[in-house]
This record gives sequence, C-alpha cells and structure tokens, in this order.
Amino acid sequence: MGVGWCSFESSEMFASFLASTPLLEESWRLCDRANASLGQAFVIEQVGSRVYVAFSGVQYLIQGLDPSFGNLVSLDSVSEDFLAPLHYRNEGEEPVMVHAGLLHLFLSSYPTFKTQMSTIREKSKSIVITGHSIGGGTASLAALWLLSLLQSESSSLSVLCITFGSPLLGNESLSRALARERWGGNFYHAVSKHDLMPRLLFAPLASITSQLHCLLQFWHLSMQSPQYRQLADQLNSGVAPQIFDNVLAYLGWLTQAGGSLKSLCSPFGNFFFCSEEGAICVENAASVIKMMHLMLVTSSPICSIEDHLKYGDYVGKISLQFLNKTNFMQGDLPKSSYEAGVALALQSAGMLNQEPVASRAKDCLKMARQRGTPSLNCANLAIKLSKIDPYRVEIEWYKAYCDSSDDQLGYYDSFKLRRASKRDSKVNMNRHKLAQFWDNIIRMLDKNQLPHDFHRHRKWVYASQFYMLLVEPLDIAEYYRTRMHHVKGHYIDHGRERRYKIFDSWWKNRKVTDEENSQRSRFASATQDTCFWAKVEEARDWLDNVRSERDPRKLAVLWDSIDRFERYAMGLVERMEVSMDVLGKNSSFTLWMEDYKRLKSQMSQLRWRKLKISCSFAIRLKHASHKLFLKVDSTSRKKEIGATGCSG
Repeated sequence: MGVGWCSFESSEMFASFLASTPLLEESWRLCDRANASLGQAFVIEQVGSRVYVAFSGVQYLIQGLDPSFGNLVSLDSVSEDFLAPLHYRNEGEEPVMVHAGLLHLFLSSYPTFKTQMSTIREKSKSIVITGHSIGGGTASLAALWLLSLLQSESSSLSVLCITFGSPLLGNESLSRALARERWGGNFYHAVSKHDLMPRLLFAPLASITSQLHCLLQFWHLSMQSPQYRQLADQLNSGVAPQIFDNVLAYLGWLTQAGGSLKSLCSPFGNFFFCSEEGAICVENAASVIKMMHLMLVTSSPICSIEDHLKYGDYVGKISLQFLNKTNFMQGDLPKSSYEAGVALALQSAGMLNQEPVASRAKDCLKMARQRGTPSLNCANLAIKLSKIDPYRVEIEWYKAYCDSSDDQLGYYDSFKLRRASKRDSKVNMNRHKLAQFWDNIIRMLDKNQLPHDFHRHRKWVYASQFYMLLVEPLDIAEYYRTRMHHVKGHYIDHGRERRYKIFDSWWKNRKVTDEENSQRSRFASATQDTCFWAKVEEARDWLDNVRSERDPRKLAVLWDSIDRFERYAMGLVERMEVSMDVLGKNSSFTLWMEDYKRLKSQMSQLRWRKLKISCSFAIRLKHASHKLFLKVDSTSRKKEIGATGCSG
C-alpha cells in the first residue's frame, strides 16, 4: 500500500472483502443464537475449517453484574501473564486498562473457553470470535487472549474478531498496545448509524447511572424476547433523552478539542459504520470519533436506542451496497477517483445529502487520509538521521583522539576537564544537536505521529542505543563538570534525561541475537553501561564519606555500597564490556580503584593494629589475672594454716 493511500479507500477494500464472504452473516446468525441461549456464556459452531465462537450479549442479566460503565481496571491487577504482550508501555504512558465489568464477564467464562480453545485449535485453520452488545466486549477480550497465546507459541492460526454494537473496551493505552502488536487488523466493529451503545463509553456517565441501568435492562430483555421492544416508548419519556444528550454533548466536545480532551475509552481496530444505504469502514481513531458524533447528530433519543437491536437488518443490506455501489453516479460524475470514493463513502453512511453534516463528514473522511502520515514521518526521520550522521562521526573522532592522547585521561575525563578549545566546543555543540533530534522523536511518539511499533524497528532500536553509548558519557561529564550533583543530586536519579530511560526500555525489550550472547574477545568500542561514569562519580563520593563518617552503622552501609560497585565494575572489565579509556592510567575509574585499594589497605592495617593491641591487652590482662589469682590463693592458704596450726 502506498504512503498516500487514503484510510477509507483501504478500509473500503476490507469492507468489500467482508461483504463478499459469509463472515458477517454467519457471525450475526451465531450472535442471535447466543443471545437466545440463556445460561450460556458463548456458543460454538464449526463451518468447514473455520470455527465461530459467539459470546452472549445478555450475560449482564444472567450474572447480575453492576452495569456501571465508569470503572476501568489495569491488566496488571489480573496477573503478569494475562495478555502479557500488552503489559509493555513506554516511560510516562498509563498502564493498559479495560472495562471492569467486561473483564469480569470474560474471566468468569475463561476456564471453559480455554478448554474449548485447546480442542478447537487442533481441528481448525481459522477462528472467528464474535458478539453483540456486551457480548462484543467479551469477544474482544477473548480474541486478545487468543492472539497473545498464539504469539507465544508462534502459531499461524488465523483469528478474526467481529463485533456488533459493542461498547468500547479500554483506554488509549490499550489502543496503542494493539497498534504496537499490529493486531488492529484482527478487529472489525459493526456500528449502526444511530446506535448509542458503542458511543456510551466516550462520556463520563456517573451522573446518569440509574438511567443507564434501565437502558441496559431494556436492551437485554429485548434481545431475549422481541415483545419487550414495545417498552421503548416508555424509555423515551425521560431515560433516553438524558443519556442521548449527555453522550452527544461529550462527543461534540471531543471532536472540537482536537486531542486536548480525553475520553474514558478509546477506539481500536476497524469500525464498520452501517446505515440503510450500506456501510463504510474507518480505521483512524480520530476519524472514528468524528464519524460517531456526526452520525449521532442526525439521530434522535428513541432511534439511538432502537438501532442497537437492528443489526440483523443491516447485515443483509451491506452485501447489496457493494453489489450496487455505482448507483450514486447517475448524476454528475465526480472529478476524480478520490472524490468518487468520498462520495460513495458518504452515501454508504446515509449522509450524502444531509447538509451541513455532509460537509463535515467529507472533511472527516479526508482526514482519514492521514493514516499514512506515521509511516511517512518514519521515512522522513530516516533521511534526517543520515543528515545528522556527520555530528556523530565527529564525536567518534573526538573519542578516538582522547583515548589515544598522551595524558591518558580517556574520553569521559577529557570532556569533563575540557578547556575552551575549538575541538571541545564543536563536540559540545554536536552533542546538543543530536539531543534535539532524538528528543523530537520522543515528542512525535507522544503525539502519535509515528508508527506504534516504532520502538521495535531494529533500525531505530540500534540507532538509539549507539547514540546512548556515544553521547550519554558526555552528558554525565557535563553534569558533574557543572557540579549539578550538588544542586539536584546524583545523575542517575536526578539528572538523567527522559530519552535515555525510553531508549533503555527499547533495548531491554529487543530480540537478542546469538551473536550478542557470545563472549567478547576484546574490549568494547564503547562501555556497554551508559551510566557507568555516573556510578563512578557516586563511588567517589562514598569513599570521601568513609573518611569522615563516625557512625558505625552508616560506615557499614557505605562500605557495602563501595564493595558492590567494585565487584560490578570488575565484572564489566572481566567480560570486556568497557572500552579501553576506562582503564587509562589517569581515568577517574583507575584513580578511584587506586584510592579504594589504598583506603582498604589502610583500614586493614588499622584493624590489624587494633587487633594486635586488643590481643596484647588481653594477654597482659590474662597474666595479671593469673598473678592476682596466685596471690589470693597463697594468702588464703596461709590463713587456713594459721587457723588449724598445721604446717603445709
């Protein structure tokens, strides 16, 4: 797919594919059956080599759960193994959170579902997991669990999740995590033009909890018995308008805020918007939210409730739309295929002639074209990376010059003790230019302007690590050169830039090659612990404090820290994970080691002298005690002889 390809154009292909297969019709048929099967969390049916699993949308009534839609829980609260790939997050990101009620529903059926899956996987090539209403939410969780399992086993089994009128499942971090795993394409959410359920969790609903109870009860009763649908008129008196107005208002604020206002939940995957005229498919999250709002603007409270129960009608019409998708061209032909695609999408959404909503919907679909922007940004960054390469090369030259210098200070100490030379100034300027480039990448990630799996691209993981190995020692040198540790505290806890923490997490979560695990035969070109010199500076402070500390307990803690650092540093040296500048004759580390050994020797001699003195004192004390004992014993015997009148 080209970079400039529109999102709705690619989604149109996905929609055409779904419409041309029995996937939608079979999924809805099984959802209808699951809703009518009281007491069953899900039903299973095999069609050829494909297995359908449909979760019931009436579980709320069966389980008796609190339907409050304002409660999200972190995946971390379940277990570290549950949906393990989704637990990773960048520094500063919120944890992945999902709706508590939907999670409870899935976990209550999890033992049975897990057992059934182990049997199903042996005799099928693909699995379609589906669900209507709340069943769609539990279906999404089930699909996520299965995708996580298959990833750990490197299985090629195909998984597709199709939901109908499903509530949103989790927060923005969940959407990011799915994008990072590239699982978004496994999810298709059918949303009818006016259905309120998929839009509920965009808004805070704490103020209308009682009305929400009534609405959910109506929907669930209607799914079981169609005669209950006549109760919709009663909801229109007060319950429906309050919920409708609340959701519509908040959706409007979200679309106008442009990202500055956060919703409770965030969309993920592909959204299949259905109307009487057909359907369109949109993937871009911002476009999904805008389409949710624009379609609801054309609705009414009672329509928004009844539409949740009409997916069976819409599914049958979707195929007809794609068979007759050129009917709209009876008038003036659009000037381009792009305009034709927009017009077709508007007709499919039932909004082509509904001004002023149609104009705003047209802009929304054009905005979906920005789907290619993250990939384009990534390509542009690769070009910029090549342009800043000379800055990196100049720093490498500087390192080689320092390491081979006669003063034997090494790279770190040379920069820390630098003078106002042209060479040093240029290196310092290059250090700042490289920092600007990498900080810009972090800002783009924060704003979702790069692919969500950017941190897994081998090119960027290794480029960021190489940057850290080369430049962070210079940042540490500058920090201690300007004595910032006296103002803020030591570097690792109080001075380290956010970019380095993020790059650390990228490096730790990479796939390690066999070559990286092999033992080194020579010293590294750059010390592998980028914070090594900061640890040396802390160790220097500990040695200074040992000389002045008088509290035995604090002294013991200091010596323990010093000894641990010495073992850690010598381990790096033995494994050849340091560069030669660390072992330079006048480097901070070499001088620290000499100071450490000298102080330890002095302490050993002092302890030996104290031990000799204490031993000598003990011996003299023992001799004195023995003499005193003999004297006392002699006196006692003389007294005893005098009393008896006998000689010895």
